[in-house]
Amino acid sequence: MREKKQRPVPIADVVSGFLARRGLAKRVEQSGCIAEWPSLVGEQISAVTSAMSVTPDGTLFVAVNNHGWMTELSLMEPELLRVLNGVEGRPAIRKIRFQLRR
Repeated sequence: MREKKQRPVPIADVVSGFLARRGLAKRVEQSGCIAEWPSLVGEQISAVTSAMSVTPDGTLFVAVNNHGWMTELSLMEPELLRVLNGVEGRPAIRKIRFQLRR
């Protein structure tokens, strides 16, 4: 007897299922702020910074061009966190660590 063929499954469903089973879905959502960093913080800040990585506990690491900007951005951290966490459905970014770009 001939077996019935299964219908194709969209690749997005396959990847989503894989990430969920591995416990990585939250991390992928959380890391979305890296790609969105320039649009979230604006042209002036994004010209001197790059979002680099997010830790599992929600710490965002950002590379900064110089000490002056690093000081300024450290003072702006509460405001930047509000902007980053204003994206609906994304796991929270709890802290931003600014590092001098090498």
